[in-house]
Amino acid sequence: MSYRLIVFDWDGTIIDSAATIAECIRDAARELELEVPDLERARHVIGLGLHDAMRLAVPDLPAQRYPAFVESYRRHFLARKDAMLLFDGMRGLLAELSGKHLLAIATGKSRRGLDHDLDFHGLKALFAASRCADETKPKPHPAMLQELMAELEVAEHETIMIGDTSHDLEMARAAGVEALAVTYGAHPEAGLRACDPLLCIADVASLRTWLNANA
Repeated sequence: MSYRLIVFDWDGTIIDSAATIAECIRDAARELELEVPDLERARHVIGLGLHDAMRLAVPDLPAQRYPAFVESYRRHFLARKDAMLLFDGMRGLLAELSGKHLLAIATGKSRRGLDHDLDFHGLKALFAASRCADETKPKPHPAMLQELMAELEVAEHETIMIGDTSHDLEMARAAGVEALAVTYGAHPEAGLRACDPLLCIADVASLRTWLNANA
């Protein structure tokens, strides 16, 4: 196997943010006096576009209250955003890979949110391209990967997706791209295995070993 393009998810794959995102969803539901989703349901929607995430996490939320929920969620998230750190070893892995491959990001974050995070963590220069949920069709639709491959002139068989949710893996499958699942993020391993990734990987060190041997 050899891949010219390695596409990473952001939340729960590069940055340790899944638990915080889930708690912010729960806090916003509580603040708006809605049924508070359990942690499993809150974590499951991570990676989806904002409206899909709200519809699944808080199904009793009327459409006219979406703006209030979004405002509440963003306020809780912004209060904690700079406390979320890269997973141990991730910075070194990305720096190493960027010298050998094209790197890209496909994320359910907004463009504004991703740009802030890339600047805050000093990673922007390592990535050749990125796609966010507010720029194209959100996961699990294959549009993000299709657009990244077209922009960077890379074929499906030269591309691999790395993510921590079933949404990432379903997007990859729909785009005809191979995928690796990391089990240290938002979704449990059983659900990831059901999407038939090449491999489930438990930590960044193991991810680095696999990529060095196979990518």
